[in-house]
Amino acid sequence: MGTTCYLTKSTAVSRATPVVSVVDDDSSVRASLDRLIRSANWEPQIFGSAQEFLVHPRACTPNCLILDVGLPDLNGLELQQRIAADRVETPIIFITGQADISMIVKAMKAGAIEFLIKPFNGDELLGAIAQAIERSEVTLGTETEIRSLRDRYEALSNREREVMDLIVAGKLNKQVGGELGISEITVKAHRGRLMRKMRAGSFADLVMMAARIRPER
Repeated sequence: MGTTCYLTKSTAVSRATPVVSVVDDDSSVRASLDRLIRSANWEPQIFGSAQEFLVHPRACTPNCLILDVGLPDLNGLELQQRIAADRVETPIIFITGQADISMIVKAMKAGAIEFLIKPFNGDELLGAIAQAIERSEVTLGTETEIRSLRDRYEALSNREREVMDLIVAGKLNKQVGGELGISEITVKAHRGRLMRKMRAGSFADLVMMAARIRPER
C-alpha cells in the first residue's frame, strides 16, 4: 500500500492540487463523478474496484476517497478497514444505493466523514469533498512536522539523545551526569547542542517535541 506520505519543504500543502479518488463499479457513476470533481478544479482518480485503488500509487497531496459500499471484490467497508491505519491522510466519503443504519454507524465509527445515499445532490457531495480535503491538509501538515522532528532527533549523537531522554524525563543536570558517568559541565554542553539541533527555544519546547516523536521511536 506504499509508505507514509510526507511533504517536503518545497511542497506547499495549500498549493498542491487536491486529489479525489473514486472507487465505484458503476461506469455511469464514475463518469458523472469525474465531471463533477473536475468542475471544482480537483484532480479525479477513478477506479472500478478496490484492488485497482490499492495498487495505484498513493496521493501525497491533500486528498480524499469517494467509496461505494457494494464493490465486486473487497466491499467498501472492508477497504476502509484495510487502509484505516496506513492512509490516515485520506478521509472517506461513502456512497451507496441502499444502506441500513447499522452499516452507516459502522462506517462513521471507523472514521468516515460522510455517508450519502444515491442519488445524491452534487452540491452536497462537493461540500463533503471540501471538508475532507481540508482535513487531509491538516493531517499531512502534522505528519510533516512530526517527520521533521524525528529527523532532527535522529541527527543527534548517541550521547545527545541520551541526555535529551533523561532531561525531558525530569532529571536535573547533576542527575543526568551521574547516570551517564559524565560531569555536569559536559551535560550542559550536550544540552546546549541538542537544544540548537532540535531548534527548541525553551525546555518546554523540547518536552513537547519529545512527546510528539515518542510514538515514532
